[in-house]
Amino acid sequence: LPLFQPFKMMRGAGQSPIIVLSQGTKRESGHQVQVGNINACKTIADVIRTSLGPRAMLKMLMDPMGGIVMTNDGNAILREITVKHPAAKSMIEIARTQDEETGDGTTSVIILAGEVMAHAQTYLEQKTHPTLIIQAYRQALEDMIKWAENKFSRPVDITDDNEIAKVVKSCLGTKMISHWMDLAVNISIEAVKTIRVEKGGHREIDIKRYCRIEKIPGGRIEDSQVVKGVVLNKDILHAKMRRRIENPRIVLLDCNLEYKKGESQTSLEIMREEDISAILEQEEHAIRKQCDEIIALKPDLVFTEKGISDLAQHFLLKAGITCLRRLKKTDNNRLSRVCGARIAHDTSDLREEDVGTQAQLFEVVKIADEYYTYVTSETTTACTVVLRGPSKDVINEVERNLQDSLHVVRNVMINPKLVPGGGALEMALSREIEEQGAKMDGVKKWPYKAIGLALEVIPRTLIQNCGGSTIRRMTELRAVHAQDAKNWTFGVDGTTGDLVDMNKLEIWDPLAVRIQVLKTAIETSVMLLRIDDIVSGTKKAVGGEKQEVMPH
Repeated sequence: LPLFQPFKMMRGAGQSPIIVLSQGTKRESGHQVQVGNINACKTIADVIRTSLGPRAMLKMLMDPMGGIVMTNDGNAILREITVKHPAAKSMIEIARTQDEETGDGTTSVIILAGEVMAHAQTYLEQKTHPTLIIQAYRQALEDMIKWAENKFSRPVDITDDNEIAKVVKSCLGTKMISHWMDLAVNISIEAVKTIRVEKGGHREIDIKRYCRIEKIPGGRIEDSQVVKGVVLNKDILHAKMRRRIENPRIVLLDCNLEYKKGESQTSLEIMREEDISAILEQEEHAIRKQCDEIIALKPDLVFTEKGISDLAQHFLLKAGITCLRRLKKTDNNRLSRVCGARIAHDTSDLREEDVGTQAQLFEVVKIADEYYTYVTSETTTACTVVLRGPSKDVINEVERNLQDSLHVVRNVMINPKLVPGGGALEMALSREIEEQGAKMDGVKKWPYKAIGLALEVIPRTLIQNCGGSTIRRMTELRAVHAQDAKNWTFGVDGTTGDLVDMNKLEIWDPLAVRIQVLKTAIETSVMLLRIDDIVSGTKKAVGGEKQEVMPH
């Protein structure tokens, strides 16, 4: 009998619940989590849904500081929304990925991911194991990329500006700037062509660093332009310095033109009076030495990232040199690309080859209420887009639109293939998947076909947003695609909601953008379907605990 005693105790222990997770921790697991995640994704997708296509609505967002953002750029909207749900957070991340990777297609990626998740829900409810769904999704993604690259795309001639203009137009057609279409198209093509650099057969188009967008409120949007060179929001230091110099010799520095101060606080004890003047003389001497080193090169312009003291300014003025101080580091890099100067870190290192001579014109222009410095050259590989507009909000939105169109031009230059827009590509892929799915066997074929249905969300939303009758149009579109394989360019005209051939409407998107949309959307939903457990522990913010940890 005593042998069985311990078992009894153990069984008795099972009566009271064993607490593994600390209190205040929520744990959801299994089916409930997946449904929750799917709903979160659908909610985010619904927020964005109305801002797809040319008839897109704008969203107005208040940020915590009380500022306003008005936009229909998917990424900009999601950046401003604060969410609590973890799955919704990862949805927002994918919009950012899409924005960094290809610059355009942020709205579609969210809508598609939401739809793909929604289609998984029916299979989860039928108790299909998530792994099977995931395998089917992966398979579908691979097939779609293959078809998009080989079957449903056409090459584009990069040297022909009209061809590129068509692509940019289709990108901007859905944005606010579409009223100034030609202006925007020209700006983006010119800007990208300016900063395109060939390095040993490798094309480098660095928009972030070398294409700066300078926003100047006032004026009309039509006054916006691309300046081949750099525009700085700075004025010259002294009224007597020259405001316009042709073919200037430029020196770029990133050191102070003032006496060296001690790193920390320095105190000097002075016994005799004449020592004060000796110290001041030394300071003056140090500055004079720096200035002489600069003047020896006979430059016309000196730019520095740090300060220039009054004394140095006086010396430089006497030598007829115009100087500007406190530039941003990025602006300095751009200047060095414009004028070919090397940025010197110390005046004693200055040599003749550090002087930039490639710039053709330096002038200070007064725009609205501020002075702007233009340093321009026809042959430069850096450019500044100057945006004008009635108010700050409008300019900000125009800037976001231009960002997208610059990226589109870049994508086409790097991967010169186009796919039809207006939901045509999505419908064509959907049909292919439908056919391919019919040949498959096993449980996988259902989720595989579901991807085909999910793709239809893009043309459907386009029809919804311009107020067409969704069901009729979608049935027609399906029929057109099913009739003949040649009809793969048929899609929705986002302004009227009718079916049209994209060859007529001339709406083409870069292949890179579309493939990235498919990849990002499906991979995210795969990742979210894998989650079957969410443990959210809330740490108690109690002062008492913290003190115990650090006993000193």
